[in-house]
Amino acid sequence: MIENLVRKNILKLKPYTSARDSFLEGVLMDANENSLGSVINDEHNLQLNRYPDPAQNKLRVKLANYLNVSTKNLFFGVGSDEIIDLLIRIFCEPKKDSVVIPEPTYGMYKVACDINEVKTISVPLNKNFQVDVKATLAAVQKNTKMIFLCSPNNPTGNLLSKNGVLQILKNFKGIVVIDEAYIDFNEAKSFLPELKKYPNLVITRTFSKAWGLAGIRCGYSIAHETITNLLFKVKAPYNLNKLTANAILDALSKIKMKDKFVQKLNSERDKLISELKQIKDVKKILTTDANFITFRIKNANEVFTKLANEGVIIRNRSKDLNLEDCLRVSIGTPSENKKFIKSLKDILPKR
Repeated sequence: MIENLVRKNILKLKPYTSARDSFLEGVLMDANENSLGSVINDEHNLQLNRYPDPAQNKLRVKLANYLNVSTKNLFFGVGSDEIIDLLIRIFCEPKKDSVVIPEPTYGMYKVACDINEVKTISVPLNKNFQVDVKATLAAVQKNTKMIFLCSPNNPTGNLLSKNGVLQILKNFKGIVVIDEAYIDFNEAKSFLPELKKYPNLVITRTFSKAWGLAGIRCGYSIAHETITNLLFKVKAPYNLNKLTANAILDALSKIKMKDKFVQKLNSERDKLISELKQIKDVKKILTTDANFITFRIKNANEVFTKLANEGVIIRNRSKDLNLEDCLRVSIGTPSENKKFIKSLKDILPKR
C-alpha cells in the first residue's frame, strides 16, 4: 500500500482550497482578482487577471492523449525539480527517513534531500555507469523511502539497464523515481510501459530538453493515481501559471517539430563523437543516449578553462564520483559544434 509510505501528517493534511478549485467560469467575484483586466497586453486572450486552473485539466488531457495514459496519472510542476522536492516532502520524514542515490547523477536529488533534512545514501554506479543492483538494495535501510534513478543518466548520458532497474522495482518496497529528462532522445527505452505493473514507480520528465522550452520551467510526472493525488494535495494552489500552460499546450500540438529536433540533435551528436574520437588527448567517450557527450581528456581542468577563455562554455564534471578528468558538452547547432571542435584542437598541444 502506497499510503503506508506516506508521512502521517501528509495523510492527515487538509489541503488549501483555492477559488478556482470550485469554479473556473461564470461571474467570478470570489478570488479578489483585478476584474478590470491586466496591465500588460494579453495577446493570447488568456485572461491573465484570473487565476489558472489548479487541476491542470487541459494540460493533462492533451498530454494523456500523447502518452496514451490516464489523466489521473499526470501532474505538472515548475520543472521536474519541483516534483522531486514534493515527492521527498510527501514520503520522507525529516531527520528520520533516508533516500538511496546511485552516483554520479543529477545533483538536485541530494540538494532537495538536504533542504528537507532527509539522509542520503550514496551508492557508486559500476564501471559502466550502470546501477549496481546488489549494492543498491544492500544500502536500503529500515527507514529508506525512495531510490532515485536517472535514465538516460546525467552527467554520464547512458541509459540504465532495464533488467537492473526492474530488479530494484521488484525488490524495493519504497518509491522508485526514474528521471527521464532525456528520454525523448531514445523514447523506445522508456520505463513508461512498466507503470501499470509497479504502483511504486514514478517517472519524471521535462519540456526543457527535446521540446526546447527550458526557459518556461515545466516538467511532469507519470505515476499511480494515489501518488498523483498526493502531489496535487501538497503543491502550491496555482503552481503552474497560464503563460507556461499555454506554451505547453502549443508545444503538444507540434510533436513533429520536436521529433525533428531530436533527429537533428542525435545526428549532430554522432558527428561530434566521430570528431572527438580523432583527438588523441580524448581518452574515453562515454556511451550516450542524451543530447550531450561526456568525455575524459588529459588535463581536463586546463582544457575547460581555456575553452571558456575562447568563449566556448561546457561543463567540468571532474569532481563527480568516478568522473576524474571528464568534461560534458551539450550538442549545439552545427556551427557551434564546429567551433567547439576547432577551439578544442587549437588549445591542445600539437603533436
